[in-house]
Amino acid sequence: MAAAHLARHAQRTTVQLLVTDARLITLAGQPAGGDPHSADVVGHHERGWMLVEDGLVAATGDGEPPAAVRAGVAAAGGEVLDVGGAFVAPGFVSSHSHLFTSGLRGLGVAETLYGWCDSMLGTTAHMSPEHIYWSTLHGALDFLSHGVTTAYNFTDPLQAWEPMVEGRRTGTAGLRDLSYHTRQADACRDAGLRFVDAIGMDATAGTDADVVDRFAASVEHTRAMDPSLALGVSIMGQVQWSPRPDAAEVEVAAMRRHGVTNQAHFLESPEAVPLQQSKFALYRDAGALGPDMVFGHFIQTTPEIIEQAAAGGAGMSWQPASNGRLASGVALVPEMLAMGMTVGLGLDDQACTDVADPWQNMRIGIAAQRARTKDPLAMMPELALRLHTLGAAEVMGVADRVGSLEVGKHADFVVVDPRQPDVGPLWHPVRSYVLSMSLRNLRAVYVGGVLVDEGGRSRHPLAAEASARLHTDLPALAARIGHPR
Repeated sequence: MAAAHLARHAQRTTVQLLVTDARLITLAGQPAGGDPHSADVVGHHERGWMLVEDGLVAATGDGEPPAAVRAGVAAAGGEVLDVGGAFVAPGFVSSHSHLFTSGLRGLGVAETLYGWCDSMLGTTAHMSPEHIYWSTLHGALDFLSHGVTTAYNFTDPLQAWEPMVEGRRTGTAGLRDLSYHTRQADACRDAGLRFVDAIGMDATAGTDADVVDRFAASVEHTRAMDPSLALGVSIMGQVQWSPRPDAAEVEVAAMRRHGVTNQAHFLESPEAVPLQQSKFALYRDAGALGPDMVFGHFIQTTPEIIEQAAAGGAGMSWQPASNGRLASGVALVPEMLAMGMTVGLGLDDQACTDVADPWQNMRIGIAAQRARTKDPLAMMPELALRLHTLGAAEVMGVADRVGSLEVGKHADFVVVDPRQPDVGPLWHPVRSYVLSMSLRNLRAVYVGGVLVDEGGRSRHPLAAEASARLHTDLPALAARIGHPR
């Protein structure tokens, strides 16, 4: 039954869609090194239009669409969407996410990273492949309902979480069936979310040949999917907590063999900082530094570490809401940008941001950097928006397909109404979009020119079942294993 529902859902495509009377934010044509203090860094039409054909942006422009464009849409039996002066902007991109955590919000509130992991991942350690499928599907639909149309998704590894001891895991937890990973990738695809699938190497389970073969099987599964949804495959870098001294070499070998990227949770927690910092050399000496290497969080750095990462071409994913929730600290993002690092914004996950709200994430990031530096120019709204759209896509290696409303890219966009609720005159529209909009203003979300969520109500045929599963299955699991903290 689910497969039939999904097939009908996939058939609802819009051949042509003309969006009119829009405050159009495109982020088109702006290089990463553009002036972050200029509204031009995001590309903006005070009143504009956009033509979508077969799921891709076909044209954009100022004012009214040309008569020929309107005539072409009418002749093709397309749809005209008059947004009445609402913002139309790219769907948000989260460069660092864990969608399987959607049913585990509010846990570990009195803990920093590893105590929170014990609470949250200590629960997922007991999940089945079907548990994790529905949890991930719920998380992916939750992202879409909040205007996030593309995500870098860390899957829960086959080797279950273990408590940290002296800055590392023991690496002796049992290994789950390969379907535990593949069902998470299936859920992202089934939700209609565009994603990069991040897979753990589980490098302490089995022989080296076992590690390589498992990873290869997961890569093959994801690469067989529709490439318009499964945008890429990546390694969930685990050097930070792996007991293997050669973990970086194992990951780099897999990167080269399979042509995949790597994003490592790195220098995140304020505990055991010297030990964490010492592990940077493992990635550096293994030859990992380069455009395919991204450091997630990257908070407990030194000037030398930032300089070497930037010089090597590595990127960074910044999760300000998560970093505040877990008391991790504030990353030196302006300094990293000044050194030429590519930076993207990520929401992390529902279990450590509790609400997958990209506007909240941007505002927390702006406030944290300004408070840290005592300089309002340290993080301007235009820059924060770029980092949560095109910048995140650049970090993920998918900016040729998503992150801005440019001709040839996927037509993934949000419709945001500044009058419901009314925020007053828009003296600086792009800045108002970042600073004054909220989920209350989010009217609709489109993926490939198709309406997927309206007013926070998913149009997906499995949304109700995903919700019901979480509300039934997770409490039953908690009752069996002991209620999570």
